[in-house]
Amino acid sequence: MSAEATERDLVISRVIKAPRQTVWEAWADPRSLEQWWLPAPAKCRVDRLDLVPGGAFKTRMSEDGGDFGPHMDGCFLAVDEAERLIFTTALTEGWRPAENPFITARITLADHPEGTTYEALVMHKSVADRERHLELGFEDGWGTVIGQLAELVEA
Repeated sequence: MSAEATERDLVISRVIKAPRQTVWEAWADPRSLEQWWLPAPAKCRVDRLDLVPGGAFKTRMSEDGGDFGPHMDGCFLAVDEAERLIFTTALTEGWRPAENPFITARITLADHPEGTTYEALVMHKSVADRERHLELGFEDGWGTVIGQLAELVEA
């Protein structure tokens, strides 16, 4: 667990056998992000991906390949190319308060002898929200998407 994690947080990490810049580019390119951001067979559509503080992070999802519905409507808090992304659902684009805040996530990328260490620290406002996220399938969902990211960039 990350040294900064508390009882309100969830952490997941993996070594991805690809250079850090390649992993970053899979995050930074909307077409690449659509390929791995949701656990298959769900489909992702990136509506906005503005990788600047205050920029929009808005995705939509389709469970069955049909109509797309809401998925993520958040805001980037920090963007350090090829090192770190911090985003939240507590705010939307331009620092506007969100209707349904749930998480703030910090994604870090670090060099590893085999490629890149990818870590997601997902912070919640309460232990109850953390537990709800676990019940919703955090480990399987976030683990699956990191696996899909690895598959994409290791190819």
